[in-house]
Amino acid sequence: MKRLRFLLLLLVASVGMMAQTEELDTCSVDTVEVALPWPQNVQYRLDSLMQSSLLETSMVGIIVYDLTADSILYKVNERQAMRPASTMKLVTAITALDRLGGSYQFRTQLYYTGTIENHTLNGDLYCVGGFDPAFNNDDMRAFVESIQRMGVDTIRGRIVADKSMKDADLLGEGWCWDDDNPKLSPLSYGRDIEFLERFVHELIDCDVVLDVRMTESRLPDDAFPICTRFHTMDQILQRMMKKSDNFYAEAMFYQLGAATGHRPSTAKHSAQVVKQLIQKVGNGKNPYRVADGSGLSLYNYVTPELEMRLLRYAYRNSNIYQHLLPSLPIAGVDGTLNTRMKGTFAEENVKAKTGTVTGVSALAGYCTSANGHLLCFSIINQGIMKSDSGRNFQNKVCNALCAP
Repeated sequence: MKRLRFLLLLLVASVGMMAQTEELDTCSVDTVEVALPWPQNVQYRLDSLMQSSLLETSMVGIIVYDLTADSILYKVNERQAMRPASTMKLVTAITALDRLGGSYQFRTQLYYTGTIENHTLNGDLYCVGGFDPAFNNDDMRAFVESIQRMGVDTIRGRIVADKSMKDADLLGEGWCWDDDNPKLSPLSYGRDIEFLERFVHELIDCDVVLDVRMTESRLPDDAFPICTRFHTMDQILQRMMKKSDNFYAEAMFYQLGAATGHRPSTAKHSAQVVKQLIQKVGNGKNPYRVADGSGLSLYNYVTPELEMRLLRYAYRNSNIYQHLLPSLPIAGVDGTLNTRMKGTFAEENVKAKTGTVTGVSALAGYCTSANGHLLCFSIINQGIMKSDSGRNFQNKVCNALCAP
């Protein structure tokens, strides 16, 4: 089929641009490309790239969808089950925006029980984790200051960690043991899972006298709120997508299960929410598996078509798209695409999520073609020995999509 399309494109070019006395086999690539109208010129370029020697020893799945024309522009192996690497974060982000909304907040809260007399709290402090990956020094300082504003300078009782938002598993299913994996605690301070120790240290530094022991338990119904710290969906998305932060992606993933009322939330609970959206976009019968939210797991499998359908769904839902698009790396500008596609038609045009694990390189997102049509695409290179080979191939595909 590819050879037949190639020959047909050459025939169109010869009729449109050459005298009838010229032979078809004298056409140059440049002449053919100039002769062809859009989108045949783009399809011709992509067909040419599919002859790359890279694909003699590896596989690629690719699909390009014209959102403006509402039609498929190009596809090869688009229904092949493949590991997505960090383009899995696109799946997580779109599902979270669809289920939780752009105004959702990632919260960490402080409560107390007992009584306050003579500047002394005779009772317990509860630190309730909502898996906010961005909880930082300012947030911890706010916790301490909120206690001081209550007039408390002495605490006698317990300091309790409530981690009931998610299960106790600190690593995801199918993660490689020798990777630098984040620890998945819903109560973390700058990725440090020893939250209570850091909290106690801050209290002592602020001259709060402690006669306490540290423990874990659930927040009782009669506890009083002291302080809530949060980060917004957009704040989490920015680092999760631009920097491809696995910890942020897993924090977002576990919100999905928790939002359905499951306490503790598990990866299976969250995966079920993702599967519901996959069914909704019409890809439920094709092969896929959702193991985590970041793409670290060896057990994740998607198809390029599934990623395309989710990107199309996001585009058609402004409440999703307005949050998703600004979070994506921009070619030649920022994030994980800051050094890629410079000096090409794709620079500052392509907005897409990258993905890289051993043997896999992927790219999925949006771009605008030379005729002004908005496109979405998914490219997954599988079985490659050097990630740069996959990236270079994807860069050429994106340039082919954006060039006049």
